[in-house]
Amino acid sequence: MRVARCVLGFLAVALFTAVHAQSYPAKPVRLVVPFPPGGSTDLVARQITPTLGDFLGQQVVIEYKGGAAGSVGTAEVARAAADGYTLLIVWDTHGVNHHLYNVQYDFFKSFDPITQLVQAPGILVAHPSFPSSDFREFVAYLKANPGKVTVGMVGAGSSGNLAAVLLSQLTNTQVMFVNYKGGGPLINDILGGHVNVVFGTYSLWEPHVRSGKLKALAVLGKSRMAQYPDLPAANEIVPGMESRTWFGLLAPAGVPKDVLAKIHREALRTLNDPKVRESLINRGMEVVGSAPDAFAEFLRRESEASGRLIKTAGIKIE
Repeated sequence: MRVARCVLGFLAVALFTAVHAQSYPAKPVRLVVPFPPGGSTDLVARQITPTLGDFLGQQVVIEYKGGAAGSVGTAEVARAAADGYTLLIVWDTHGVNHHLYNVQYDFFKSFDPITQLVQAPGILVAHPSFPSSDFREFVAYLKANPGKVTVGMVGAGSSGNLAAVLLSQLTNTQVMFVNYKGGGPLINDILGGHVNVVFGTYSLWEPHVRSGKLKALAVLGKSRMAQYPDLPAANEIVPGMESRTWFGLLAPAGVPKDVLAKIHREALRTLNDPKVRESLINRGMEVVGSAPDAFAEFLRRESEASGRLIKTAGIKIE
C-alpha cells in the first residue's frame, strides 16, 4: 500500500508539472527593457520578441523602465511575481550597477538566469566634424588635447564608459564624459554634434556610419569585422584595447523550473530561427544562446572583472 501511494504521489506530481508546463503561458508575457526606447537593448528586444511570442504561443510585450543605468527597471523585475510572466533583458551594465549604485536587488540571488542572447564588438564613432579621421589620429588628438574630448555614455560603468577608461589608462590620456539615460538621447546628441565621440555597440551605430551621419574610427573587438574590413581594430594600434557588449535574459528568482525550461527552450528556438539569426548577424552580433548555468557563470565573471576595473579607475557615481 505504501509503495502504491508513493507511485500515485509521484504520478500526481508528474502530471501537475506536465499540465503546468503546457498551460504556460496563458496570457501575454512582459519583457522589461530597463532603458528608454531607441538604444541597443531595445534593438535586441525588438529583434527577438515577435518570434519568441510565436513560439511561446502568447504575445511578448516590451515595457520600458529606464533609470540609473538600468537598475531601476531591474529592481522592478526583482520584485515581480516569479511566475514567468515578467522577464528582463539586460546588457553589460547589469554586471556593473551593483558596484556603483545602491541597487534594490541582489545581483546573485534576485534573478534566475535564462540565457545569454548575443554579444557584439564595440565600435568607436565620431561626429563628422571631429578632426580625427582614424584611430591613430584620435589617440594623437587625445594626447594633444587632454580632457577636451567629450565622450557620450549611457551610465557610469557601461561598456562605453569602461572602454574609454581603458583607453585612457593604456594611452595615459584624459577625456570628458557626458552621461545619458539611454541610447536614444545619446544618438540624438552625437548626430547633432553635441558630443565628439561614442564608444558604442556596433549594431546600434552602424546604420549611422553607413548613412554618413557619423564616421567610424575603430572596431573595439579583437579583430576587424567582415562588414568593414578596412576599419582597423583598436588593438592593432593600442595593444590590449578591446571592448564588447552582451545581452541576456533573466527572470525573477523562483520561477517554476518547468516554466524556466520552456522559456529557455523557446528563447533558443528564437535565436536559431533563420530570419532572427540572419537579422542579428547582419547587425554585427554573435548569437550565443547559452545554458542557464553557463550564463550564471558568465555573469559572475563579468561582475568580478567590472568590479576590478571600477576600483582601479576610481569610477564613482557623481
